[in-house]
Amino acid sequence: MTTVRKTDDASQPGPSRLGRGLAALIGDVDTEKSTIDRARGQRRVPIEFLRANPRNPRKNFGEEDLADLATSIREKGIFQPILVRATKEDPDRFEIIAGERRWRAAQRAGLHEVPVVVHKVDDREALEIAIIENVQRSDLNPLEEAEGYQRLIEDFDYSQAQLGEVIGKSRSHVANTLRLLKLPDSVRTMISDGKLSAGHARTLVTHEEPEKLAKAIVETGLNVREAEALTRKSPKEGRSTQPAEEKDADTRAIEKRVADALGLGVDLRHKAGGGGELRIHYKTLEQLDAVISRLLK
Repeated sequence: MTTVRKTDDASQPGPSRLGRGLAALIGDVDTEKSTIDRARGQRRVPIEFLRANPRNPRKNFGEEDLADLATSIREKGIFQPILVRATKEDPDRFEIIAGERRWRAAQRAGLHEVPVVVHKVDDREALEIAIIENVQRSDLNPLEEAEGYQRLIEDFDYSQAQLGEVIGKSRSHVANTLRLLKLPDSVRTMISDGKLSAGHARTLVTHEEPEKLAKAIVETGLNVREAEALTRKSPKEGRSTQPAEEKDADTRAIEKRVADALGLGVDLRHKAGGGGELRIHYKTLEQLDAVISRLLK
């Protein structure tokens, strides 16, 4: 039976301990050996012996989606077993690690027993598996994904880089997803309800008035590209509309040097009294991450 092995020091996150083994465990790698191992470790248990995982990052289960899956299960059964771990209170009862959607649909289908594979994993590993399974299957909305990442960081001291390695995403993807948690509650509700996509959400993160833009996107049905265009066009209320003053040769030369170094547009403006401001223009959050990384170095 394929298992997720614990490291000697459980206090230190270890991305390398998961890797290909975890991919095979949750069905991403369907080798002949992993298929045989899963079949050997599979058993059937009464459906009422299972309970949901309170740490499951997925909170929303669409009614229509569950109804369709229930119909399929009623006709064909469950092909992929549910990953579980024994509860601390009773070794014959189990907490779901991955597969809660299948379990819920099986209840609707009237099944009395479900196939499971039991694994010995701790809280951290159970949460990792739940997040990875859902992310790989695109089952999480952007906000659920962000909340899952945040829980791993807060509860188990992951860095963004370590988390990226574990889930198979870039550090910038992790950082950009976590930024969604800074959006206003009303906007986060739109994301959770599916009114705003992941692409829309990323556009809102850098906007000066995310709530106003979110409402405009929903009311007018803008796609992501149109939302990005609206972001670039929307000036901040009250901003001066006076034409920009002509820049001298030295200022333009400095702008060019910085722009060439960063690969991004740069705007340098001097103010009376010797001060001024340097603006760096970016089009994507990945470009912003690159600038921040260079500045911090």
